[in-house]
Amino acid sequence: QVHLVESGGGLVQTGASLRLSCAASVRTFSNYAMGWFRQAPGKEREFVAAISGRGVNTYVSDSVKGRFTISRDNAKNTMYLQMNGLKPEDTAVYHCAARFGIMWKASGDEYDSWGQGTRVTVSS
Repeated sequence: QVHLVESGGGLVQTGASLRLSCAASVRTFSNYAMGWFRQAPGKEREFVAAISGRGVNTYVSDSVKGRFTISRDNAKNTMYLQMNGLKPEDTAVYHCAARFGIMWKASGDEYDSWGQGTRVTVSS
């Protein structure tokens, strides 16, 4: 398993930006596809974005497309989620997840390791 630690969450106003980071403790970070998921109060976990091991392939969900960008720096064992134009409906705890293998997956069941999460609150 991979130890993952998220950071960068906070309380912001509508329209603001945040950049979330996910630091991984693993020997070869590029061997792992990574994903971001979020869970709002009283709602089920939602897939947000994912990136392949070498960062060549990325995907963001329709709900955040055009506003969120996923990236990774394998030299730093870190993945990022740049969030622009935040809306109150983006309020959630954001978790990063890792799965051994190059290709990303949209289902949380495909991921082996999870971080504790970082809270994002967007006020209207």
